[in-house]
Amino acid sequence: MVIPTDFNFCPNCGAKVIRYRLTFKNLWHEVIEDFFDLDNTFFRTFIHLFTKPAEVIDGYISGIRRKYLNPISYFGIALTLSGLTIYLMQKVFDVNLDLDVFNQGVNPELYRKIMPIIMDFSALVFVLFIPIFGIAGWLTFNRKGYVFSEYLIVYIYTLAHWSIFSFPISLIMIIFAPNNYMELSTVMLPAMIAYSIYVMQRIHKFKAGKFVLRMCLFLILASLGYLGIVIAFYVILFATGTITIEDIQPVKK
Repeated sequence: MVIPTDFNFCPNCGAKVIRYRLTFKNLWHEVIEDFFDLDNTFFRTFIHLFTKPAEVIDGYISGIRRKYLNPISYFGIALTLSGLTIYLMQKVFDVNLDLDVFNQGVNPELYRKIMPIIMDFSALVFVLFIPIFGIAGWLTFNRKGYVFSEYLIVYIYTLAHWSIFSFPISLIMIIFAPNNYMELSTVMLPAMIAYSIYVMQRIHKFKAGKFVLRMCLFLILASLGYLGIVIAFYVILFATGTITIEDIQPVKK
């Protein structure tokens, strides 16, 4: 289709007509403008998932899907940044994680065997949090009668947002204090859970008493789900011969 030279927008699709040649300078200008523009959907989605998450998530579930970045794209960005974090830890800064955060005497041989696996499958574990938290939230906070697939949207947005938010924090820690990265993780996990509870409360708006009760039930169910992932992880490691009983025996200090 040939667009008349005096048209600034396509009459069929409404897209803006770009008339200059694609040089490196113009390409860089478009990237900066699209990403940092105040009207950019990513920037708007990121800010509003803090300030008014109900508008973003409930709006998408209700059918308002052009104002904010869709959950799959947002989650894709989160996975990309998570993968970049793992790459930097393994290939650039060679971070050695110490799982014995609380000095409980965990066998160092266990670290050596499971850390590569944890790194390689961290994205899968992150994805598994979605149905686990989704089920817990659906059973405890679902005041609006979302079907389960709709409640998964709540947690795709929520966990993706937390991952994107925590990326620069993790990056700073990896660069300046890599030996304390696991201590950061012990703080970020409960903070992520607190944020998810905040999102559910902003969507459903329970009164204080009911909110506390439902929050407690949610924490119990989410903890059971998390424990299930850990148990399944170790069962697979034992079944494949990756680790043995001797590896999990504590070391006396």
